[in-house]
Amino acid sequence: MIWFDLVTPKSVLFFEPIIKEIKRRGFEVLITARESDGYKEVVGLLKLHKMKFVNRGEFGGAKLYDKLRASLERQKALMEYISLYDIRCLVCLCSVDANRVAYGLGIPIINFYDIPLSDYLFDFKKALPQARLTLPLSTKVFRPFVVPEQIFLRFSLEADQILYYNFIDPLIWLKNFIPDFEYVKKVLSPYKLDLSKPLIVVREEEYKSSYVSSKYPFLYEALPDIFEKFNPNIVIIPRYESDYLEEEFKFAFVIKEKIIVQHLLAYADIFIGGGGTMNTEACFFGTPTISTRSFVSHYDKYQIDNNLMVWVNNKDELMKYVDLLIGKRFDSLIPDTFGKMDVDIDKIVDAIISYINH
Repeated sequence: MIWFDLVTPKSVLFFEPIIKEIKRRGFEVLITARESDGYKEVVGLLKLHKMKFVNRGEFGGAKLYDKLRASLERQKALMEYISLYDIRCLVCLCSVDANRVAYGLGIPIINFYDIPLSDYLFDFKKALPQARLTLPLSTKVFRPFVVPEQIFLRFSLEADQILYYNFIDPLIWLKNFIPDFEYVKKVLSPYKLDLSKPLIVVREEEYKSSYVSSKYPFLYEALPDIFEKFNPNIVIIPRYESDYLEEEFKFAFVIKEKIIVQHLLAYADIFIGGGGTMNTEACFFGTPTISTRSFVSHYDKYQIDNNLMVWVNNKDELMKYVDLLIGKRFDSLIPDTFGKMDVDIDKIVDAIISYINH
């Protein structure tokens, strides 16, 4: 049995086609996840995609003490649950809890990771906590082509432990995705939007994550000015709780239910994103994308260098780029960027299965 620990929305989307192919080849799969008040997005996605899973443990929130407590409790819960099964290997996106349990139980670990540093250079003072706590425990690691192999070697890995794939992560679920404007209209119909107005979609940074130092206020400060100046429909996709967003931004529309957000990103006039995954998704569709993330990763830099995204770190720059980008599209740039990437799920699954059969 192959164990997948899916603890972020991205991990659900990334591993869904891999899990389907592994099952198609006759292997059993066990999926674990986590859920807590204010952190239900992962479970919502798993249900949306009809993936069978078991919840073990919770998300610890923003405070370090709470994170550590939740992590230790989750590790114990996972240890007791996983011990009931004949697990051949763990596959995940560097889940700290699952890595620690698998390593302690002698289970081989196959990690996938596209963001070992909160930096696009080689400053290891900016190594993410998740990377420090998981990559050195890996039996094998898969990296996307945009992250240099030398970085993974610094995490005490040997070259023959490091495999690479020729695409940026979201392409694994976007390559066959077809946007549907009827779906967008259906999702937005309860909000009574005037669809003749520009549509600006906003996603907060993952400010409760251990790799984000603080919640930066300039995005929130800019939203009223963006609304006043451009009179758009502003749709916010919350990262955590949604009630405070509805209270603070009464002019905006806060999506509470779990939706297939890719349709919305494809038809947005501008996407303003504080994370990585949805920024890449918006870039893939040629939607003008403004990153308000507190750092620039390797795949961020790739998209910036290819003129698919801009990065801002203050309110004035954000206002300037909304003005410059509204009404533009970058569809013509896609063939020379994402079009050259190769998503080979069979190759990835071959590598996973060949290892556990070794």
